Amino acid sequence: MTRIPDNGLVGVRVGVYHVLSPLGVGGMGEVYRARDTRLSRDVALKMLPPDVTADPDRVARFEREAMTLAALNHPNIGAIYDVEHLEPGTGPDRGNGRALVLELVEGDTLAERIRECAGRTGAGLPVNDVLTIARQIADALDAAHEKGIVHRDLKPANIKITPEGLVKVLDFGLAKLVAAVEPSSTTTTIAGGQTRK
Repeated sequence: MTRIPDNGLVGVRVGVYHVLSPLGVGGMGEVYRARDTRLSRDVALKMLPPDVTADPDRVARFEREAMTLAALNHPNIGAIYDVEHLEPGTGPDRGNGRALVLELVEGDTLAERIRECAGRTGAGLPVNDVLTIARQIADALDAAHEKGIVHRDLKPANIKITPEGLVKVLDFGLAKLVAAVEPSSTTTTIAGGQTRK
């Protein structure tokens, strides 16, 4: 997310979700903090940008993101809760629209954490922090790859670190579904305990 959307949707209800504040804007959507009035929790609503709601390819990509996230269940991947089809007059452009209801992940992005550390110390993140973060990112990507999903937009801005240190990989908007890899098809065990690829 590179900029904050305007406050035009603040106060609007999207299904059972009451929009509270803008969080950010990226190429694949505008994201808002919203209150789930049914379950009394805050969520992230990701909505298609107004200028693409009539583009069938972008709508299809948005819906593919929902299906991709629904296929993943991992502690290091931001979860999807629901998909809302907005009534006319409630979309970001006050037209029709769609919203992904996502887990709201509090904390800094990895990009923010790197910038903060560089500003404070003049150096990068401590090695132990790098290893802890990298391990969790690798676990998330491994889980996605086992399902045949390639993220394709992995960058520090799409990785959040909670105040407790849990890493969450976000924004599967450009993800691609490829054939899942069967472990037996990529390695062959031969006599003597050696493995050949």
